[in-house]
Amino acid sequence: MGNDIGANIRREREARAWSQARLAREVCRAARVQGDPVGRQEVSRWETGKRKPREWLPFIAAALSTPVDVLRAPQEPTSVGNPVPTLADFLPEGDDPLSPLNARQGRRIGMGHVVDLQQRVHGLRLADDVLAGGDLIRPALRELRSAVRLYREGTHTAEVGRQLLRQIGELAQIAGWVASDAGQYGEAERIYRLGMSAARQAGDHTLAGNVAGSLAYQFSNTGREEEGLLLARAALHGAGEAAAPKARALYLDRVAWAHTKAGGVDNARQAIRALKEASEALGEDGGGSEAPAYLYWVDAGELRVMESRVYTELRRPLRAVPLLRDVLNAYDATHTREMALYLSWLAVAYADANEPEAAAETAERVISLSSEVSSERTAERVRVVLTSLRRYADVPEVADLLAGHEAA
Repeated sequence: MGNDIGANIRREREARAWSQARLAREVCRAARVQGDPVGRQEVSRWETGKRKPREWLPFIAAALSTPVDVLRAPQEPTSVGNPVPTLADFLPEGDDPLSPLNARQGRRIGMGHVVDLQQRVHGLRLADDVLAGGDLIRPALRELRSAVRLYREGTHTAEVGRQLLRQIGELAQIAGWVASDAGQYGEAERIYRLGMSAARQAGDHTLAGNVAGSLAYQFSNTGREEEGLLLARAALHGAGEAAAPKARALYLDRVAWAHTKAGGVDNARQAIRALKEASEALGEDGGGSEAPAYLYWVDAGELRVMESRVYTELRRPLRAVPLLRDVLNAYDATHTREMALYLSWLAVAYADANEPEAAAETAERVISLSSEVSSERTAERVRVVLTSLRRYADVPEVADLLAGHEAA
């Protein structure tokens, strides 16, 4: 029977987008034991076949809401039902844009070129903190095309080629994000898929997960919620348990958002659980696993931002409003787009809390800030905010705001 039980445990765990640490906790809860007799490492041993669960198997089944017989069932050579997608399922067909031309007369590319490219990538990422997609789309695409051309048309060692692919992956994540912010969703999707392919070819699973998570976020926000949830889960699974704590926290945040946008009671519960796991992941010791420099922005504050947004979407304003106030009080006012976005969720939360006057006042700030940036994201949030306020059209402050916006 080999390691059928271990493979079945892993399959059922991943189908729920649970981490090994999450399953360990659920098993202990099912067994009603004190302390942590089962931890992540023990779950890893079960799944890899290094140790059999034996007396723990009924509690594993209970935690997974799965019959014991399903966990004991032998693996079949072909999968049945809907297997958990992997990142490979979302890659573009063929990798022609990344196929080296192997031109003999190509320029020799060394690590100096890689360092120069790294600096430009970092500069573009910092620019995205303060500029919107409409302002950055041209330079972002220009840098991405230049990097792909450098990789394809130059001659370089295997290591230089790998580092170039990594920078192409990072550039694709930025350029995809910028294109999405500019409302060019088809272009963004093509760029993201290119970036996933480059990162996988470079052997950088963390980067591949980051790019995939960005595409999942776009899917969730543009009416493709099911695809967004599948891809967010695939990004989390593809990175594996060895991913740096910051990376796992980010992937779990995106899983939480994907569940939120998918709707339904069960997805709401899964979203809140993912938020909790994201916070736990951020607080873990990385065991020597360093987070990539491009995740500099992932911290406890950013997790609170996602938590507040999730609670707003779930129509739980008593949870959302205090979180959003705290976030906004500490936020850098130079990041105009993000300020407008976060204020938009606060305005909706106020409306849901039956505070139309506060919602209208906040909405005015959203509209004012949005007019200063060329971002489809903020434009869409303005539409959402105004829609949420129309039920209070008889409140003078709201009536004035709606009339003024319609006149404009």
